Amino acid sequence: MKSLMSGNEAIARGAYEHGVRFASGYPGTPSTEIIETFAVYDGVYAEWSPNEKVALEVGIGAALAGAKVLVTMKHVGVNVAADPLFTVSYTGTNGALVIITADDPSLHSSQNEQDNRNYAKFAKIPMLEPADSQEAKEYIKLAFDISEEFDTPVFFRTTTRVSHSKSVVALEKPKSIGDPTSIQFNTAKYVMVPMNARVRRLEVEKKLQKLKEFADNFSENKIEMNDPEVGIITAGMSYNYAKDIFPDYSYLKLGMVYPMPEKLIRTFASKVKKLYVIEELDPFIEEQVKAMGIHIIGKEVFPYTNEFDPGVIESSLKGEKTRALRLADLAIPPRPPNLCPGCPHRGLFYVLGKLKAFVAGDIGCYTLAFMKPLEGLHSCICMGASIGMAHGMSKALRGKAKGKVVGVIGDSTFIHSGITPLLNMSYNKSDAVIVICDNRTTAMTGMQEHPATGYTLQGEKTKEINFTELAAALGIESVHVIDPYDLKSTRTVLQEELLKSGPSVVISRRACVLFKRREKDERKPLKVNADTCIGCKTCVSLGCPPISWKKFDDEGAMERKKRSKKQKGVAFIDDSLCTGCTVCQQVCKVGAIIER
Repeated sequence: MKSLMSGNEAIARGAYEHGVRFASGYPGTPSTEIIETFAVYDGVYAEWSPNEKVALEVGIGAALAGAKVLVTMKHVGVNVAADPLFTVSYTGTNGALVIITADDPSLHSSQNEQDNRNYAKFAKIPMLEPADSQEAKEYIKLAFDISEEFDTPVFFRTTTRVSHSKSVVALEKPKSIGDPTSIQFNTAKYVMVPMNARVRRLEVEKKLQKLKEFADNFSENKIEMNDPEVGIITAGMSYNYAKDIFPDYSYLKLGMVYPMPEKLIRTFASKVKKLYVIEELDPFIEEQVKAMGIHIIGKEVFPYTNEFDPGVIESSLKGEKTRALRLADLAIPPRPPNLCPGCPHRGLFYVLGKLKAFVAGDIGCYTLAFMKPLEGLHSCICMGASIGMAHGMSKALRGKAKGKVVGVIGDSTFIHSGITPLLNMSYNKSDAVIVICDNRTTAMTGMQEHPATGYTLQGEKTKEINFTELAAALGIESVHVIDPYDLKSTRTVLQEELLKSGPSVVISRRACVLFKRREKDERKPLKVNADTCIGCKTCVSLGCPPISWKKFDDEGAMERKKRSKKQKGVAFIDDSLCTGCTVCQQVCKVGAIIER
C-alpha cells in the first residue's frame, strides 16, 4: 500500500514499522508533526517533555532500559539538549536511540540558521540525512539499526523542505514486538566520573573508526556515474534540486553525512574531471573533502545562507539561469505576519508599548509585537532568555531600574526554560517585572499540551501547574493575574508593579482564540458607527486584522456631512473576522465602536 506523506509523517511511520514504541520531544517547527503522528499509533508511549534537555534525558533512560527510542526537536533545541548529548556519546545505549534534528535553512520559523551537521562531528555521533519522504521512512529504520549495532546514539537530520514536503511512501506492516526492556547494571559504562569517562573516551574513537569503515560500504552512500566531466557530492534535498537541473552529471549521494566515506569519496573523485559539492548552509562536506587533499569547488560559488532551489544551483554553477517564461509581476500588497483577530497578546502589548519600559522578549507568537503598530517588545534571543536578560539589565542599571525593565515569556516557554532564571531573579533581588503570557497552550507550534494545560500529549488528564503558586514558591512576593482584554486593569497593574522594588510576576491569562478547550463566551462581533467615528485611527493602530480604514472617496459611499474638513475617512470592522474581544472598543475615544 502507498500513501502521500510529509517527511515528518514518514519518519513517524518508519519508526513505528521498525518496532519503536517510545518517543519524547519538545514541539518546534519543522519537527513538531513527527511526534504528533507517532503518538496516535497503537501501543506507543509518546510525551511532550518540558524542554529538549529533559526529552533527551528521558530518551536516554528509556534506551538504557532496553527500548528503541525516538527523540525529536528542531535545530535550536539541540543547543538545549547538548549537555546530555555529548556524554551519551560516551555511554552508548542498551537499546537504541535516534535523535531528530530538524534544521531550518532560510529561517522560516527560527531565530537562527545553524547547521547541525556540525553537532554530529562535535559530539562524534553518526548522522543520516534523507532527501524525500520515502527515504525518511527507510533511513529512520537504518538509523535504529546503526544505533543498535554500534551502541551509539544516532543523529537524523531533516530540513524544513524534507519535513514538510510530501511524496509517495510505500507502507509496510509494523513489526510485532514483545517486551524489549532489560535494564543492565554497568557502572563502568554508565557512570561518567572522570575515571570511567577517560576509558569511554577511547571507546568513542574506536567506535568512530568502525563507523568510518561502515560508511564506505553503507548502502545509502551511492555513486551514480553519468557524464564524467562533472561530478557532484551532495545529500538531502540538495540532491533533488541538483538532479532536477543537471540530470546528466555524475553524483555521489550521501545518505550518511557523518562520518564521511573517505574511500568512496576518493574513488568518485578519481572518476570525474571536475568536482563540486552542493550543500545548504555550512561547508561541512566541503571542508572534510578538502582535508583529504581532494580539490573540490563549493562555497566559492554556492551561497552560505538560505535554502537552495534548482535556480540557485544553476546560477551558482553556470553563472546564469536558463531563461524561462515568467508570469507578469502582480502588485500584491505586503502581508506581514500578524497576531490573530482577538489574540490575547494584542491588548497586553498595546499597553506595554506605551509604558516606555524596555521589554525583553522571548520566543512565541507574541514576538510579533515588536513590529508596528504595537512596538511593545524590544529584544528576542532564545527560549527563556527574556527573564535572565531583564534581570541582567536591572542589575546593570545599579538601582535605577525601577520602572524601566519588563520581561515577557509565554506559558510553554516559561516551563521550558523560564523557571530557573525566575528563581535567580528572586535570589539575587532583581528590580524587574516578568509577564507570563498564559494563553493555555503552546500556540505558536500548533496548540500542543504542556505541564500547565492539565493534559498529556496523548490526551490523558494530569496535574496542572499553577503559575501563581509556583512563582510564590520561587520567592516572588508580588504576583498578580490579569485579563489582557481588560486594558485599564492591565495598565494599572503593570504601572504599579514597575514602581515597586524587587521582582514581581504578572500572569496575563486568556486562552488563545484558536485553543480547542478555551472557555466559550457570548461575545458578539463589533462594528463602527460611521456617524460617530472621528477618524482618529486609534483602533487601526492596534493592528487587528478585522479593522480597516475606509476613505470617504471609496466607492463614493461616504460623504463628509458635518465632519471636520481634516477627517479623511472612518474605521470599518469586518464582522466575519471579529471575535468581540472589545480591545478596540476600549481604545476608541468617542464610543464609536459598538456591538453589531
